[in-house]
Amino acid sequence: MDQGDLGHPGDRPPAPAVRRPGGPQVTVRLTTAHALIAFLARQYTERDGARQRLIGATWGIFGHGNVAGIGQALLEYGGSEDAKGPGSPVTRDAGSGMPFLQGRNEQAMVHAAVGYARQSGRLSAHAVTTSIGPGATNLVTGAALATVNHLPVLLLPGDTFASRPADPVLQQLEVPHAGDVSVNDCLRPVSRYFDRITRPEALIPAALQAVRTLTDPVSTGAVTLALPQDVQAEAYDWPEEFFAERVWHVRRPAPDPYELDRAVRAVRAARRPLLVAGGGVRHSAAEETLAAFAAATGIPVATTQAGKGTLRHDHPQDVGGIGHTGTATADELAREADLVIGVGTRWTDFSTASATLFPDPATRFVNLNVTGFDAHKQAALPLVADARAGLEALAAALGAHGHRVDPGYQRSYTEGKARWEARVDAAFAAPDPEAAPTQTQVLGLLDALVTEDDVLINAAGSLPGDLHQLWRARSPRQYHVEYGYSCMGYEIPAAIGVQLAAPGRPVWALVGDGTYLMNPTEIVTAVQERLPVKLVVLDNHGYASIGGLSAAVGGERFGTDYRHRDPGGAFTGDPLPLDLAANAASLGMRSLRARTVGELRAALAEARAADHPVCVHVALAPPPSAHHGGPVPDHVPGPPPAQAWWDVPVAETATRPAAVEAREVYDRRRATRHRRL
Repeated sequence: MDQGDLGHPGDRPPAPAVRRPGGPQVTVRLTTAHALIAFLARQYTERDGARQRLIGATWGIFGHGNVAGIGQALLEYGGSEDAKGPGSPVTRDAGSGMPFLQGRNEQAMVHAAVGYARQSGRLSAHAVTTSIGPGATNLVTGAALATVNHLPVLLLPGDTFASRPADPVLQQLEVPHAGDVSVNDCLRPVSRYFDRITRPEALIPAALQAVRTLTDPVSTGAVTLALPQDVQAEAYDWPEEFFAERVWHVRRPAPDPYELDRAVRAVRAARRPLLVAGGGVRHSAAEETLAAFAAATGIPVATTQAGKGTLRHDHPQDVGGIGHTGTATADELAREADLVIGVGTRWTDFSTASATLFPDPATRFVNLNVTGFDAHKQAALPLVADARAGLEALAAALGAHGHRVDPGYQRSYTEGKARWEARVDAAFAAPDPEAAPTQTQVLGLLDALVTEDDVLINAAGSLPGDLHQLWRARSPRQYHVEYGYSCMGYEIPAAIGVQLAAPGRPVWALVGDGTYLMNPTEIVTAVQERLPVKLVVLDNHGYASIGGLSAAVGGERFGTDYRHRDPGGAFTGDPLPLDLAANAASLGMRSLRARTVGELRAALAEARAADHPVCVHVALAPPPSAHHGGPVPDHVPGPPPAQAWWDVPVAETATRPAAVEAREVYDRRRATRHRRL
């Protein structure tokens, strides 16, 4: 094997290929870390004839648990030269070396990798290397987010010595009853595959299993290979074939004929069918197939948070988000549906309004999903298949019968869609340029500015609800809301990952002040890599979203405002003197302040045109008062109220009147739940 094959720098001779006595196998002597990086650089995915590199880059923060192993291997295999250059972001086809990206927080590095994988359609991913101890445990939240969302990321935490020359070592957790446990074991429940490489030769089967898991549309998620620091640096004679280029085909399983026939019969018998599109449609790249299916059958399409954008907002069959944060149109269709077709959805509580959205026990479900686990939820008729392959098969079978919904049904939901669009216009309207903007007006100004090229990223707070209800998605990958784990701190690093995967697209990270304070450090990475991400910070002086929920469940907004303590000890004093715009500027980001609608309009336009990272800090107007018990008139500013319930248990016994009243409301809502088998 020549040096080009192994990705060695050109100024250094390659490791010699050695033919060992007694057999024909050719071996290459490398450390375990070298072997792993060389192996990863030769893994590719292929789907529908398109091939791309599986591991586009490796993120890392170095400590004593990885600096001499994985760190030194990344140095040898092109990490310092190939990963970045002036104004040149990492691409997923970076040659045979391994590009390196420098992070500031281990959790944030995983979030960036997840953003990259989602934007890449799960066909390309990033690896993340950390030291032992706290660097490794910081991966857990990011790993859980990746696994919940079925998005591939390869985690390479350092681990304590396998040979135990001294015990304990720095940052080792001692477990008296189990000598083989380390803190990395906390990654087991949040990983789809986990292995600890205690001998160099154990890497070969483990690496192959890791890549199999990363590329499997059913199993993908976080994959962890824990690497003891002594094993990383240990040399071994590796078989040459371990470094052969491998192309992993990402399959599209077709539906079983029996399951397909049952699904077709159910659709043909339905009078008020509703299709609910989830993230599986996006992961399968089935957006065009879904659009054609909906147009041919007239079946309305509602979307989960992960599925929003799989149809353009102006597609005739798109009726918007579903569930607790859904539109009135979609939720009313759900309540009256006799058949619900779930495509690529996990049916979380937000989508089902905590099992209250489909009240008729006679309502049937058909679930098209690549995983049997999800296909059988809601006591459904399962259709286990790739989303695109399944929709194509359904369309062909229904088309053979000329199936289409009744014109009166289509007319009804079309009228409902138009009424909701008027509500969106009212929420987005910002007629006074001198007024402080509301959160929905911020979205309205963005709606007027962006094109189908822009990507909006959010994960937590009240923004996911407003976006799900109101945002007009223009392209399949524009709407990027992480609501499987809804992790505060995801947005800024995820924007970096998305920008790396889509270097020509404007990428916006929308965060509240609470989220910003949790994880702003990767601003430094955006500045370092000259990535023109656009950060919009909506400042409302506290945890406004959870404050609203607290008020609704009898918590009286306790502990949710950013204020000094008053003389009695409560947080009701003056607002804290925080300056988040100055903080972003101190990290190297250009900061723009917007206190009025007019200033915000100008700042957003400047940020979008910039070729460098920009922060737009928005001082929000107080939200409008909550409305309860009925529809809100169109002239009332702010977002529409929730169109369906979400179950957040309220204290069953309490003395404060707010909690007692909230419990009475809770008991009435809970009584409407219909639990399906």
